[in-house]
Amino acid sequence: MNYRHAYHAGAFQDVVKHAILGLVLSHLKQKEKPFFVLDTHAGIGRYDLASVEAMKTKEAEGGILRLWAAPRVPPELEDYLACVRALNGRGKGAPRWYPGSPRLMRQLMRPQDRLVAVELHPDDAKKLAAEFRRDPAVKVMRMDGYTAAKSLLPPAERRGLVVIDPPFEEADEFERLARGLRQAYRRWATGIYAIWYPVKDVAAAAAFLDDVKASGIRRILSTELWVEKPGDPEKLTGTALLLVNPPWNLPPALESMLAFLAAVLARAPGAGFRISWLVPE
Repeated sequence: MNYRHAYHAGAFQDVVKHAILGLVLSHLKQKEKPFFVLDTHAGIGRYDLASVEAMKTKEAEGGILRLWAAPRVPPELEDYLACVRALNGRGKGAPRWYPGSPRLMRQLMRPQDRLVAVELHPDDAKKLAAEFRRDPAVKVMRMDGYTAAKSLLPPAERRGLVVIDPPFEEADEFERLARGLRQAYRRWATGIYAIWYPVKDVAAAAAFLDDVKASGIRRILSTELWVEKPGDPEKLTGTALLLVNPPWNLPPALESMLAFLAAVLARAPGAGFRISWLVPE
């Protein structure tokens, strides 16, 4: 699977992932102390839904554009949708610009908080640096995301979030992802981690989860949403996000939000969602 962000901006998997990240940041902001965010595979920051790449797949039509047309949304989605609106000015039509995870999180952060956005692809790293060139709260680094997760942790703030959202361009990405999480966690066991992976090859995903369970890491919440019945290993049917050390009161908000999104984003029978503790306390 090749998951370059530009081809999938605003797709259903972006909507679910970014909405969950918005909830996590809202919980971090409940305390006055500053927090740190590390985005290990940051992309370019913002995406043009009218670009050649986005129009080639038109995945936003089954994601943000479908959600945008919903007559009412639950309060858990308000911060996320406000970020999309902020990027599109005062226009009342469908959004053209979509915030990637670093832009979304920066819009939700406060002046005292800090973001490090990491991107390895040279062209994407240049665009990302241009996106935040006048923002002193954001540092853009061109390097391997897994290396960043080892070398930049723990942060001085001692509280915050690490987002690991790889492009799945390598055949061994699941193995690299599990290893990268273990290495980062050893350096910063109290941080919150959000680890994204696609629900496509069910056997590969199950092996990855077994690897994570065997790591010794505790408090891992599994969130999954699928837009049709999983089963075809050649077809992306769902999206998943593991949350290590999630805020204690997050699950009820997730339940309400994912139930709504599963209904709105469904594209075939069998759509649904699941929230469960992969590893409890």
